[in-house]
Amino acid sequence: QVQLVESGGGLVQAGGSLRLSCAVSGNFFRLSPMGWYRQAPGKQRELVARISISGITNYPDSVKGRFTISRDNTKNTVYLQMSSLKPEDTAVYYCNQQPPSGYWGQGTQVTVSS
Repeated sequence: QVQLVESGGGLVQAGGSLRLSCAVSGNFFRLSPMGWYRQAPGKQRELVARISISGITNYPDSVKGRFTISRDNTKNTVYLQMSSLKPEDTAVYYCNQQPPSGYWGQGTQVTVSS
């Protein structure tokens, strides 16, 4: 059974940093690209970071240079280090395969105050 458990969110001031973690259960992890996604109120869910099986990373321009995705295949965990946070980064953050499967975890709330 697939389980995605995100953690590490919270309230932070603009310019601050947070590190998100996602523990993944399921045999697919080591064979799958993974991504971090976010959904702000009233907006569609968007991909903010992707990491391939071999560790190649990709980011949209909105977070490039501020967010870093990494993975630990020995722990079935994917991380998102976020720095220089902005109020527009406020959202619920999720991890999933990339492209995503139909199953989503509960996400972790990130709130950036100005």
